[in-house]
Amino acid sequence: MPAQDLDAAAGLLRSADALLICAGAGMGVDSGLPDFRGHEGFWRAYPAYRGLGLGFQDLAGPVHFVDDPPLAWGFYGHRMSLYRTTVPHDGFEVLLRWSRRWPTRVFTSNVDGQFQRAGFPADDVAEVHG
Repeated sequence: MPAQDLDAAAGLLRSADALLICAGAGMGVDSGLPDFRGHEGFWRAYPAYRGLGLGFQDLAGPVHFVDDPPLAWGFYGHRMSLYRTTVPHDGFEVLLRWSRRWPTRVFTSNVDGQFQRAGFPADDVAEVHG
């Protein structure tokens, strides 16, 4: 990014009255969480499902809770474990420091709780996925 663009962005931040942080999968991926959009990231996290020919979209639906509960609970249990044990990367700390200067809200398509783990108040974070 050219220096003049960074200077312009810094100027906008300095003159801001509030901050809205909009984030997507890249925030979690940079912390080490798998990218569930493509099969490769998903299958790296869940290699056994490659052999079954199942992708994230196949496993995320509620039908497996009826048809194959161990498969469904194993999948969701593993995801929850990843979300609970992953440490937010340093970029979250930068955003948290900024949030102390301005009234801040977070709007993210991630449902991994990383903003809350990083220290953002839960009431200030909207996780909207789907």
